[in-house]
Amino acid sequence: MKNVISLKDLEQMVRNGQSLGNLPADAILTPSAREFLQDRQVNPAAGPGGPVARSAAAAPTKPLTSKSSKTELEAFFNSSYALGLKEQLCDIGRRLWQREYVDGNGGNIAIKVGEDIALCTPTLVSKGFMKPDDMCLVDFEGTQLCGTKKRTSEILMHLQIMKRQPKAVATCHCHPPYSTGFAVAGLVPPTCMIPEYEVFASVAVAPYRTPGTPEMGKLVADLVDKHNTILMANHGVVSWSHNNVEDAYFKMEILEAYCRTVLVTAQLGKPPQTMTPAQLQDLLKIKQSLGIPDPRHGLKECELCDNDEWRPGVTCAVPPRESAGAGFDPEAEKAVQAITEQILARMK
Repeated sequence: MKNVISLKDLEQMVRNGQSLGNLPADAILTPSAREFLQDRQVNPAAGPGGPVARSAAAAPTKPLTSKSSKTELEAFFNSSYALGLKEQLCDIGRRLWQREYVDGNGGNIAIKVGEDIALCTPTLVSKGFMKPDDMCLVDFEGTQLCGTKKRTSEILMHLQIMKRQPKAVATCHCHPPYSTGFAVAGLVPPTCMIPEYEVFASVAVAPYRTPGTPEMGKLVADLVDKHNTILMANHGVVSWSHNNVEDAYFKMEILEAYCRTVLVTAQLGKPPQTMTPAQLQDLLKIKQSLGIPDPRHGLKECELCDNDEWRPGVTCAVPPRESAGAGFDPEAEKAVQAITEQILARMK
């Protein structure tokens, strides 16, 4: 028997964060369900029970700003185009949660959608279980324009990145444990080891400030001119992308895998093998061609590698000798004990 899908079924799918383009090919739509799909620009194929697929939604033809009318903003927020972006936010949130880059309701994500407005994730919701209807629309001052749930408390940091770095179209913040370990130590990971890290990430450390405050956002934003991934001291990591929100997330995967590899390397008992300056220069040329910032662009080869702050946890296999006359000497202690016993025996 073919599936019969009602308006109530479609509304439940939206609440659960499911894509309306994934309906069964043999589905039969009730009239109200078909009208619901048409309102959201989801086009059922000709004929009852035909395959249903959401058409590629176009971006708004009229640029939106925080000064746009409430009607225009709400129309955009409820459009098929905005729904696609909301689904992307949910997808990235699930990936962060599944990879254990976030815990509790931690982490937040944002996408720039106008001159001074952005879609963002809500506060107090696990990134692994968000739904499109949970998302929020805010202006660049953090004022919420649309959405029933309250926007993330850390949105000011994302917005300050977007204001300071015009190329930033999406931002992602989370707490991946290996990367956050470097952030707690206040260390930028060493360079010249793995190509993917050198090409796609450019990392710096921002000093700690209370999360969600303008001061925290400013310290991060001060670094985004030449870096696309910022370690937030005693907190976590935030990245931005000039491409899309998935690319911002990719920065997290690349950084976390790299930090984990570096820590494993440091336990192997020998100095890591590093790239030559000429090899690193080749990678930086690729990086520059991709439009990815890096403070090393334009430097001479001899200036590229600087890992002075990095101290791998490698210790010598032979323990150091005690200096003369210092510490406990078991042989001397035995000699003293023997002499003492001889003296006591003669006294008896």
